[in-house]
Amino acid sequence: MGEITLTIYGEAVKVPSGISLLELAGRYADREPADIVLAYVNNRLCELRRCVEQDAELRFVTTAERIGSQTYKRSATLIMLRAFDEVLGRGNYGTVRVMYSVSKGYYCEITDCKRELDSVLLNEVQTKMREMVEEDTQICKQTLNTDQVIAHFKQQGMADKERLFKYRRVSQANIYSIGDYEDYFYGYMVPSAGYIKHFELYLYGEGFVLQMPTVNAPEEVPEFQPQRKLFHVLKQADDWSKKLDVDTVGALNDVIAEGGINDLMLVQEALQEKSIADIAERITKEEKQIVLIAGPSSSGKTSFSHRLSIQLRAQGLHPHPIAMDNYFVDREHTPRDAEGKYDFECLGALDVRQFNEDILKLLSGREVKMPTFNFQIGQREYRGESLQIGAGDVLVIEGIHGLNPALASSLPQDNIFRIYISALTQLNVDEHNRIATTDGRLIRRMIRDARTRGNSAQMTIAMWKSVRRGEENNIFPYQENADAMFNSALIYELSVLKQYAEPLLFAIPKDVPEYQEAKRLLKFLDYFLGVSSENIPNNSILREFIGGSCFRV
Repeated sequence: MGEITLTIYGEAVKVPSGISLLELAGRYADREPADIVLAYVNNRLCELRRCVEQDAELRFVTTAERIGSQTYKRSATLIMLRAFDEVLGRGNYGTVRVMYSVSKGYYCEITDCKRELDSVLLNEVQTKMREMVEEDTQICKQTLNTDQVIAHFKQQGMADKERLFKYRRVSQANIYSIGDYEDYFYGYMVPSAGYIKHFELYLYGEGFVLQMPTVNAPEEVPEFQPQRKLFHVLKQADDWSKKLDVDTVGALNDVIAEGGINDLMLVQEALQEKSIADIAERITKEEKQIVLIAGPSSSGKTSFSHRLSIQLRAQGLHPHPIAMDNYFVDREHTPRDAEGKYDFECLGALDVRQFNEDILKLLSGREVKMPTFNFQIGQREYRGESLQIGAGDVLVIEGIHGLNPALASSLPQDNIFRIYISALTQLNVDEHNRIATTDGRLIRRMIRDARTRGNSAQMTIAMWKSVRRGEENNIFPYQENADAMFNSALIYELSVLKQYAEPLLFAIPKDVPEYQEAKRLLKFLDYFLGVSSENIPNNSILREFIGGSCFRV
């Protein structure tokens, strides 16, 4: 056996040809702050069971990185599914549905279970999971052609996966197994159960939560903190998808293939419009004069505020939109982050004092000169625009800090109605592979950035980590302060966004750090059949991203 040269941590190392990444990870484990779960070999992401045959540059991936954390969660889910299968016994339940993120874990439900889902059952499952971890049970992978995969899952009664692969154009797929339990997963796995040391199961709602570590604390299970309002909105989205019989990608593709997509679009848009109308009715009945709208990037806040304003007018009110961004402090006064860059996401980037003064003057009936922020020169300007309000007038204020109590501390709290908006994807790849809401928002933003700012997909992906950090610090901690929540995700949207996103992602070169994320997103979009955008209404939130909106967005 000959030798090859690997470049690891910038050092050239001679190793035997055919050495496994698993062995190499063991050698360098003490050089990393968290467990190594994957590796890049010449910028190609690989599982640790892969062997290296040629000279290469190698970089390890740990659970302290997003891709590593996702691998951990995916592997924990497989172990959990196998534990349920062993405890309940095949044939004694339908399926365990992995539905959406709650707290820092995955909310799941069991269908057609012959046992009651209670703490006794969860303890048995958790014990079985820990046994697999202690025994370091191997996670195996086999590659089958697509026809074999379809036949395999049909035999196992996994109709959602059979449906999914009916539309797959790739010739092969990987099936993972632990013990005698087999399943398909969208993404890579750890080599064995021994890697999954930290998790907890909690009863919640009609199901349970598999709570797992975060990127920032990869060896700790965070305290379970129920998010009652967010959970209600997620549950509502799931109910909608069930009513429409479209809860997985395979089901959506069936609708598209059978020519029913236009009806699905109209129904989804109608459901959203009804939800907005209900919020407007609440604001009217509660006689609120200030509406604060907040949500993470690419949630559709601008289109939502316009549609809400129309519904408020239908209630006989006079809405006045105010963009919080116009209250940015001048650029030289903007706080900087740990890297020395301007932190436009923090509350200190806004002139909170001036904002409160202006709103209080408006509420008292006085005329106020309204600012406009000039982003090109980084200064607030006054261009002669003024505002004065009276009876029946409502201030509709949009900005990422809308739910932060410190923003409106001087304002009369009983006169404020707070709304949280986010694109909470109600569609899953299949019953065991959820679609992260962040993926939908990233794709939305990529398309809008390219259309309105001339930014490449590479630029959007490169800044996404910073955007997400700002959301974690400034938006998500306050979401339960909302009086109402609105889900801006549309069941059909990824089939439409696919045609806009793919050319942008294909343009990212292979030798840049953003390539792996582009490759992952392209693989993800390949699950969907494409749909034309021509029948999407011009007031749809989706128009904010693809263009053609009747609003100024």
